[in-house]
Amino acid sequence: MLEIGIILGSTRPGRVGEQVAGWVLDTATRRDDAHYRLIDIAEHDLPLLDEPVPPSLGEYQNAHTREWAATIDACDGFVMVTPEYNHGTSAALKNALDYVYAEWNDKAVGFVSYGSAGGVRAVEHLRLIAAELQLADIRQQVMLDLDADFEDSSTFLPQDQHGDTLAALLDQLVAWSSALAPLRTTEH
Repeated sequence: MLEIGIILGSTRPGRVGEQVAGWVLDTATRRDDAHYRLIDIAEHDLPLLDEPVPPSLGEYQNAHTREWAATIDACDGFVMVTPEYNHGTSAALKNALDYVYAEWNDKAVGFVSYGSAGGVRAVEHLRLIAAELQLADIRQQVMLDLDADFEDSSTFLPQDQHGDTLAALLDQLVAWSSALAPLRTTEH
């Protein structure tokens, strides 16, 4: 069975991303097409990239990097839950992406974003990064607006249509993760 990681891409105290990632996980775990699990980057305590060798070489020196690599390697695809900060993704998520390389390759990724403009600019930023990491980004995305989908910008109350959009995202993600499986079984 496919293993899909739902990456919570914010470490900010009081983050609303926990509510959003919880909604994604709750929705996903009602399906029987994959095993879904939450990956909270705040729990991995990754310092600002501190590996002396480029990640593309796979020569990880630090225990936290090797643990992060094992977490990412165990997944066949990802849903990245990202805030939008200053027209981009969070620095914490970008840092987590930069830590490893081959562990991301030939896997599918979908995006759930939130912000004053639905987080769309953060996702555009992530799509560029995904291409370099050889992640296949799916088209469908969930865009949550801080005014329309949150009460007082703090309590997550998604509009009904987002459930259908999330279902479509998960359908595409599972299909692409399955289609890419033969590439993950070959040596790079």
